[in-house]
Amino acid sequence: MANRQPAEDWPFEISPLSPLMAAAVTGFDAATPIDDFARDSILEALGRFKVLVLRNQDLAPAAQAAFTRRFGELEPHVNREFRGNAVPEVHPVNNLDEDGKPARGRNIGNYSWHTDKSYMPRPSLATMLYAVTLPPAGGDTEFADMQAAYAALPERRKTELADIRIVHSWERSRQKNGSRLATAQEILDAPPVTHPLIRTHPMTGLKGLYIGNHTSHVEGWPVDKGEALLQELEDFATQDRFVYRHRWQSGDMVIWDNCSLLHRAVDNYDIEAHIRILNRTVVRGSVPI
Repeated sequence: MANRQPAEDWPFEISPLSPLMAAAVTGFDAATPIDDFARDSILEALGRFKVLVLRNQDLAPAAQAAFTRRFGELEPHVNREFRGNAVPEVHPVNNLDEDGKPARGRNIGNYSWHTDKSYMPRPSLATMLYAVTLPPAGGDTEFADMQAAYAALPERRKTELADIRIVHSWERSRQKNGSRLATAQEILDAPPVTHPLIRTHPMTGLKGLYIGNHTSHVEGWPVDKGEALLQELEDFATQDRFVYRHRWQSGDMVIWDNCSLLHRAVDNYDIEAHIRILNRTVVRGSVPI
């Protein structure tokens, strides 16, 4: 593992967290206004490492929203139950029931491999997740590198998949992961969309699989055949060799690249005994090509 080291002239120090992806960022305060150079440096680092862990942050919801807004338009949550009270664009991610007690059963979709908001015409570019309250241990988040998985496919297989388009659906996603079914308003807000199976990254130009739990089926294929292909690809792309597991520390804000990764929460803690609260903001991205 490399020691902490400056990268180019970025206004922070960065330390790789694994040979595959992810890096810790220190010497950076996301609670204070940032200039264009700092913003562009974060984006460059994100393009290189895919997951950035900003250590030792202290972020109120308004400060997190202000920081996120420097990277683009904030995306509200389709599920109105998960919109923040004080700052609607800051979505609380937690395991609390209606009485504020730790419980199993909320945010079930977080435990399935997905990329945020792929069911939208312009899916998210980046997600920023800030640790508010953590369990004593566990509550990890895993990330799977869809570019590395695509690169590992045989050339013949890449050719077969090149022109396939996939239907992404909030409604179908809720059905698949066993969550509360989508409401009529949610379906109206997020009707099904189609995106290429092989996505070209808008910043780096690299190709990767664009799949996950928000997918419904293959456009123009029988549903069962398309579902089988999507499951086959997800099983391949989420092998351990493509996965980085983040073990949260107090003060972490994790930024990840939704264009090139799948992610999921890991229920490796006593969900009914310990509280886990994180605040999420999402930057709207571009139309996948």
